[in-house]
Amino acid sequence: MVFASVLPPLLHLARSLGRGQKMAVLVFIDGALAPLALWLAMIAQDSSLAGTGALQGLWLFGPVLSLAAAALALALGIPRARLKSYDGAGLARTALHGAALAGLGAALALAAGLPLPPGLWAVFTLLFVLLAAGLRLGMLRALEALYRSETPVTRVLIYGAGMTGIQLVSALKRHAAIRPVGFVDDNPGLQGLTVAGLPVHRPARLPEIIARQHISRVVLAMPALPRARQAGIARALQPLGVEVQSVPSFAQMIGTEAAPDRLQPVLPGAFLGRAAVADALEGLAAVYAGHTVLVTGAGGTIGAELCRQILSLRPARLVLLDHAEYALYAIERELRPLAEEAGVVLVPVLGSVGQAALLRRLFAAQRIDIVLHAAAYKHVPLVEANPLAGLANNVLGTEVLARAARAAGVKRFVMISSDKAVRPTNIMGASKRLAEIVVQDLAARSGAQGKGGGTVFSMVRFGNVLGSSGSVIPLFQEQVARGGPVTVTGHDVTRFFMTVEEAVALVLRAGSLAKGGEVFLLDMGAPVRIGDLARQVIEAMGGIPRDAANPEGEIEILEIGLRPGEKRHEELLIGGNARPAGHPKIFAAQERFPSEVEVAALLRGLREAIEEESRPRALQVVARWVEGYEATGDPPPELRLSGT
Repeated sequence: MVFASVLPPLLHLARSLGRGQKMAVLVFIDGALAPLALWLAMIAQDSSLAGTGALQGLWLFGPVLSLAAAALALALGIPRARLKSYDGAGLARTALHGAALAGLGAALALAAGLPLPPGLWAVFTLLFVLLAAGLRLGMLRALEALYRSETPVTRVLIYGAGMTGIQLVSALKRHAAIRPVGFVDDNPGLQGLTVAGLPVHRPARLPEIIARQHISRVVLAMPALPRARQAGIARALQPLGVEVQSVPSFAQMIGTEAAPDRLQPVLPGAFLGRAAVADALEGLAAVYAGHTVLVTGAGGTIGAELCRQILSLRPARLVLLDHAEYALYAIERELRPLAEEAGVVLVPVLGSVGQAALLRRLFAAQRIDIVLHAAAYKHVPLVEANPLAGLANNVLGTEVLARAARAAGVKRFVMISSDKAVRPTNIMGASKRLAEIVVQDLAARSGAQGKGGGTVFSMVRFGNVLGSSGSVIPLFQEQVARGGPVTVTGHDVTRFFMTVEEAVALVLRAGSLAKGGEVFLLDMGAPVRIGDLARQVIEAMGGIPRDAANPEGEIEILEIGLRPGEKRHEELLIGGNARPAGHPKIFAAQERFPSEVEVAALLRGLREAIEEESRPRALQVVARWVEGYEATGDPPPELRLSGT
């Protein structure tokens, strides 16, 4: 109670003193310590020196020594050093102060005729330094205790007893509101030791220590540890109710070493285990150079890469069509300097492939020679939740675009399709198959009808593109960076994968090989198991997968099951008649499709269902004309959206 009543006046006094007043207090202390250190040195040297005669001389000599100590302290700038900044350099100044004062005192004692032996001043120096330094450290601890008594203190545990952890503790000990109470380290050689004045504990004791020591924050002081490992530790600590933070290394802070948020991402192609295609664009300049090329969906992953590679083939004009304003802005800004350097006219057009009037004006004004149709809704769960929008964009939009291209006399029309179009179980895949049927029908009649006539229609079918928006690689990397879990639809689920650069190069090559009506298939290698891909991503980011085979791992792989409409294994070919098509990684197939009358009926029924906003009727049309697709009732509750 007495201590509590004394605290407020002491705190008020400490805060009320100005900088000059605090310096005066330190000068007074140094002056008062000088005669005290001399008297203690006399006792230590020879107790007879502290007799009555010597004390009488000391009473006369003491004030002079005090004034000398104060003057020397001011000359050396010692009082200007703040208590919280008193370190090795401050101790060195105090030692210099003591030595200089001893020399001056010896000279004054000799002049005054005091019988003090020379060895006395060495003891005086040592005692003066100990008293001055010890008093300053004691004052600092007392002030910290005073401030902490009224400031909420955050009790911190440091994970990592290496150099970074030691430096962190040294810094935190000077912070009034933070109190480091111990280390945790995986190194058995450090466990049980005391480092920087704090005990080092085993990680297994974390729950006990956090509860007993009332820890509210754990700081990860291991900047060299991979981000995935740090994220795994942080995730394991979250259930314990503590805040988890991490510190960078000094090299990271000054920029000589890559900070964790500046690390280069793992390249998606590293997970395929096969060499990229190097010669796909050779000889294609004759097909694309000097022509006007339209890329639909130019702001998407595939569309943007199509634009980049086409620019290298130096067309006369490149027209970018996209209905997403920011995506179009971003790709136009990226390509503008490249187009200017290559002498290519760049034309950004904001609009949809379903706008017939816009397309008629566009084809007439720009005199399009080649259309690369990459615009589509591709995200399976979203299209499953919004089937009418997916069918309108992917099927009817493709029909409007393809008819406009044929009417304008476009030379080549290449549609980007998907392996999900083969015996699809979801609306996205079914919509791509219907779009293929539309293009196949127009290809069969291209030479006979339409004022332009002669348009060469073809389709290129391939699987998943690594690194694209919505693909699994970025998702897995994001989940690993958070410490997991990494979610997979199934460990044994397989997918075909290809890098976007390789896929686009082969698309451009396939488009140049088309004679009309082909469905080109890209050789995507062996299908990849999603569970294996998840493990590769975790290991590439420095983590250790945790599953049934490795229960001690850090990043959990969690199986969540197939989403609505997803297949366990994808296919690339409806029939079995694929043939080589002039490139080792490109095959062509001529697949059966409905007659002209049937296609007209298909489109009429689909258009009416969409205009009526009738989901059941639209799905019945799809089920009738798409092999493998079965119409379902209402969507699952999580996919029920208005208007679908």
